[in-house]
Amino acid sequence: MSTTTQITEHQSFSAPTETRSFENGVAEILDIGGAEIGRLTLQPGWHWAEHVKPIAGTDLCEAPHFQYHVSGTLHVKMADGSEFDLGPGDVSSLPEGHDAWVVGDEPVVVVDWYGASAYAKP
Repeated sequence: MSTTTQITEHQSFSAPTETRSFENGVAEILDIGGAEIGRLTLQPGWHWAEHVKPIAGTDLCEAPHFQYHVSGTLHVKMADGSEFDLGPGDVSSLPEGHDAWVVGDEPVVVVDWYGASAYAKP
């Protein structure tokens, strides 16, 4: 019988590996298990086209996302014109080519398993 040593990792968003701040929002990134996981906190009034587009330098968000929505309501508009809201308890898989903004007075918090590595980077 062969035995394999497995490495256990534990991190917390209270001490992220990297923090990227932008107007009305912050992306906290953990580098764990060979992947980057992000927690995005977006304040009321946040709109990708206004607050992240100047950083990204693209017409739409080109970072695909696989996210769990913790709180708040996020309105998403895809390049094809389709639109929908995402809220607490939703899981979303968004391909590149979208815009998004916070709806209402509650901050949006999402945990992003895919796309965080490129989010809010030039």
